[in-house]
Amino acid sequence: MSGLLMVEDDDALAAALRTLLAQDGHDVVRAPNGREGLRLLFARRPDLLLLDTTLPALDGWQVLERTRDLTDLPVLLMTPAGAPADRVRGLRAGADDCLSKPFDHQELLARVDALLRRTDGAHWATQATGTELHLVPERRSAVWHGGEVRLSALEYDLLQTLVRNRGRVVTTEQLLTRVWGAAEDTGRGRVKFAVHRVRRKLQAAGPPGVAVPVESVRGMGYRYRVP
Repeated sequence: MSGLLMVEDDDALAAALRTLLAQDGHDVVRAPNGREGLRLLFARRPDLLLLDTTLPALDGWQVLERTRDLTDLPVLLMTPAGAPADRVRGLRAGADDCLSKPFDHQELLARVDALLRRTDGAHWATQATGTELHLVPERRSAVWHGGEVRLSALEYDLLQTLVRNRGRVVTTEQLLTRVWGAAEDTGRGRVKFAVHRVRRKLQAAGPPGVAVPVESVRGMGYRYRVP
């Protein structure tokens, strides 16, 4: 049984979705606002986050940003009707999928099941990612073989993006969009140089002869290699 956290302030919609998801075999916990959503995220560590963007206390965008500092668990974002720009914003901010309200309930179930099938369990910032790498979001740094690696904000975002997509190639264009925010304004050489800086810092912190887990894939992009 998969554990789902639903952050939704509409009581009627939340009740209907909770019943629907429970009937599909999911254990659902609901938070009515963003602040409670983050509290339950820490406490429950769910398998998937179902997140509304329009929330009291903290909105969905703030919850998504904080979530991505902590974990790579799948996030399905629920956006208002008639707001296609929110879908683009959500995907760029780290959501794995987006649905615009009102949506078909069977489509929601299908998307939830698809996201859960594509993941092999969420990694959290307080857990080891791979064998010896830990991300430390509160200091925007990493721990590699017991040594702390100080990173700039950009370097941390770059490493976090690669770790979040561990085992998969992230293209240079995707990194430009997700880390720098505007691919057309940034040269591809900056990505190469930033990756080189991250690799050099990890190499300096690790034991001699141990390969760093960030690698380039010729003609495609970069990948965090799962040990």
